Order: sequence, then structure tokens, then C-alpha cells
Amino acid sequence: MMQLLFVYNANSGAGHALLDALHKLLSPATYSCTLCSLTYGATRMRPEWKAFLQTLPLPVVFLYRDQLVDLYPHLAALPLPAVFTDDTTGTVAPLVTAAEFRHLDLSGLMALVQARVAGARPPATP
Repeated sequence: MMQLLFVYNANSGAGHALLDALHKLLSPATYSCTLCSLTYGATRMRPEWKAFLQTLPLPVVFLYRDQLVDLYPHLAALPLPAVFTDDTTGTVAPLVTAAEFRHLDLSGLMALVQARVAGARPPATP
């Protein structure tokens, strides 16, 4: 089954999370993870984003930069953050690129993901 991979431009772990939260608060203009900035407040996921994720027709997986490299080494050179589709054959394709993230707000991100997911899903079989 196809799934969505949302990949943060940040590393996993409690220490990194604390540093990221401080960076977002003290210098949001220089924070490098637009996905984090759009979908999280200082410490928790924005309620509208959380509700949106529950409406998606595909399973959602969130990964950090270091986890992406471990699980999908062939994607390591791609700019992040990004959203990918991952199908059952192991084919991973970009859905939202890092360049596109630079021009989005949260509602724009949700609309773009929703529109592209609708186009990416295989037709239902009877």
C-alpha cells in the first residue's frame, strides 16, 4: 500500500528537539525546517495539521533527516524538508519538494498535499 513520507530537515532525538524548539523561538527566520515551522508550534503539533492528517486516505510516516538516510540512503542527497510517496514496490517519489516548501503557509501545504495525493493514488479496484 502506498504511504506518505514527511521528512523533516532536522535530526531525531530529544536533544535535537530542544535545540530546534529554541532555534524556532529565538531566530525563526534562520530555522531550516519549514515543515517543522509550519506544522508545529513551540512544542506541539498544530491542531489543524493534526486534524488534516487524519483526513488523508494514505498512511502517514514522519521521518527525520538522519532516519531518512538510514532507511532510504538513495534519497540522502535530496534537499529537505520534503514529502514523498512510497509504494509497495519500493518506489519513492517526491510529492512536495524543499523548494516548494519555501512558498507555502500551512493552509497552502495542506491544499497541495491533498491535491497531489488525489492525483497520486491508484484507482480503486472493484
